[in-house]
Amino acid sequence: MQKTSRSDEDTAALARDLASRLKPGDVVLLSGNLGAGKTAFVRGLAEGLGIDPTDVSSPTFTIVHEYRGGRLTLYHVDLYRLERAATGDLGLEEMGVADGVLAIEWPDRLTHDLPGAQTVNLEIVDDQTRQITYSIR
Repeated sequence: MQKTSRSDEDTAALARDLASRLKPGDVVLLSGNLGAGKTAFVRGLAEGLGIDPTDVSSPTFTIVHEYRGGRLTLYHVDLYRLERAATGDLGLEEMGVADGVLAIEWPDRLTHDLPGAQTVNLEIVDDQTRQITYSIR
């Protein structure tokens, strides 16, 4: 599925729609260049899960943020600063992410595939416009 976003609000609305269909254990892989709107998309996921979107920030320096208070816990991972990583190396399984939703930015840095993950690619068209493509692995 492919959609066009013309603002952060459009991007968040697409993510809210996806969040309404997410179940415990779902994984969302977010790809796109710097500034493509990956964190804006995660804010929309949070809001769609009943979490305050203003709490969401990029976890670039902490690698993992955990957001509770919604119908599912949202685990937000940013692998940008890592060369390669396995989810086991990050301790994600120990955190209990199977009970929530795992959103991973920069999934190209993972050392293994995550079958069944939903992929979201955000492509910059111009300063405001993004082409957003969804698929399931």
